[in-house]
Amino acid sequence: MKRTLLLLCTLALLSGCSHGEGPLSALQSRWEKLKSLWGNDTDGMLASEGFYGPIDDEFIPLEEDDLQMELADAAIPQPKDVPGAPGGELPSLNQFKRAFADLAQIFQNVYFNTDDYVLRRPEYTQILDRATAYLKKHPKVYISVGGHCDERGSEAYNLALGTRRSNYIRSLFAQRGISPNRIHSISYGKEQPIDQGHNPSSWARNRRVEFRIWEK
Repeated sequence: MKRTLLLLCTLALLSGCSHGEGPLSALQSRWEKLKSLWGNDTDGMLASEGFYGPIDDEFIPLEEDDLQMELADAAIPQPKDVPGAPGGELPSLNQFKRAFADLAQIFQNVYFNTDDYVLRRPEYTQILDRATAYLKKHPKVYISVGGHCDERGSEAYNLALGTRRSNYIRSLFAQRGISPNRIHSISYGKEQPIDQGHNPSSWARNRRVEFRIWEK
């Protein structure tokens, strides 16, 4: 309890401090980052800093600059044909459709842990295996891989994280033998949540990659 009160007092003092050099400036910078992530959710902020808890889904953000620098070096080249390009063979990504009927059981969403872009559960790998088998049998089918995030963090941060998620899934398809030219990655950041709630279960549903398909 004393630690909680101490942090509350410290954060309150920092909110009124002017910028300067040294430890106080670093603490103020930390305060501003926490406010941008948690807003008025003081309980979530305190739990994220380890002052009480545990919480079900701790948010420990990567640094935005580091995240974007890592994205700059893509291991898998982008497709030669850009969807919707004038004179191109592919329509815009808006014309890629969600899978329905039996295909909906193949191209299911896959989900991610907080601030993560790697699949951690074997059932998600199995989804990719089924999708890969379908794509190998249907060489004229193209897919878009849309990366999505939960509401926490800045718009720029989530766009970068969504890109990381979609590029990661795209690379897994390529490793399984699917031509990268048939896989188009895109990030929607936090702008298209499928669950409008503001709690850990809603955030978990929104941290996802969605697939859409188009047949040539």
